[in-house]
Amino acid sequence: MTLTVWLGFLLAAILIAVTPGPGAVISMSTGVRHGYAAALVVILGLQAALLLQLLVVALGLGALLAASEAAFSVIKFLGAAYLLWLGIQKWRAPVLPVDSKLPAIPRKGLFIQGVLVNLTNPKAIIFIGALVPQFVDPALPQVAQYGEIAATLCLTDVVVMSGYALAAERLGRWLHDPRSIRLQNRFFGGLFVSAGALLAISSRPS
Repeated sequence: MTLTVWLGFLLAAILIAVTPGPGAVISMSTGVRHGYAAALVVILGLQAALLLQLLVVALGLGALLAASEAAFSVIKFLGAAYLLWLGIQKWRAPVLPVDSKLPAIPRKGLFIQGVLVNLTNPKAIIFIGALVPQFVDPALPQVAQYGEIAATLCLTDVVVMSGYALAAERLGRWLHDPRSIRLQNRFFGGLFVSAGALLAISSRPS
């Protein structure tokens, strides 16, 4: 990949990452409640899912998903249901001050949350499938190019999601009033529910 082509892909990766979505919501939600260290585990889970999606595209399975209405619908509704469940859990979360002693969070659980949020979004696979091939030169070694693409996508996403999480963590330091904490829980719960509802009623990208 030439420098010009890579810079074009980097710009596309940045635009994808900064566009608010379920990944940004879960990064902010975790950051505001549990801090950046916990949010980073979620963010790494998001990247693991992103790598799996890229592998699916590299193997040509993304085109099959795009062509199969049934497969797209199954993954779409699974993803919507998971986001709705996260939203209900957040909405019903206990009202605890941010600086209070919170129960320890299993890192594995946070990582899996991140994986599932990205992995159950079929539009992500189709979008990557539409974008990535435009930057791959079939005359050059494929593995090296996909490795460069994967590194660019993941590093960009980690930086952007970390920005969301750190901003939310700083906001969380000001949330000591029970009413404010309840509103915060319901705000993020509503975002998860909205993301799930939008995913459920959305159509397949053309």
